[in-house]
Amino acid sequence: MATSKEESFEISKTEEEWRSTLAPEQFSVLRKHGTERAGTSPLDKNYADGTYVCAGCGLPLFTSNTKFNSGTGWPSFYVPIEGAVETTIDQSLFMKRTEVHCQRCGGHLGHVFEDGPPPTGERYCMNGVALQFIPTEP
Repeated sequence: MATSKEESFEISKTEEEWRSTLAPEQFSVLRKHGTERAGTSPLDKNYADGTYVCAGCGLPLFTSNTKFNSGTGWPSFYVPIEGAVETTIDQSLFMKRTEVHCQRCGGHLGHVFEDGPPPTGERYCMNGVALQFIPTEP
């Protein structure tokens, strides 16, 4: 479902409030649509059981059983948790891509591409800094 960037979200903060609660790199990605360098997130090679949540608001976004090694240098998933993310069309960088953001706070997470594995054929290529990993308790 495409949404407008002007849409209001359940969790809404001023720029100063976001800056005070996020690390500088998280703010750059989540609030300013930045991208972390490929291969810099420890979450890229994390394959432990658990849930990946939004670093901005804690909303569960992806489960570990949908994560795969895309070889891109960013954490990748073939499907989000139902209702957790929304998309918009991103026409920056002289191309058309589908941007993925948290449905609760609007934070920019990454992009989704149509070159993923079965069963969806989609690759949700996420910025690791936009996520936090919560391991499953034994």
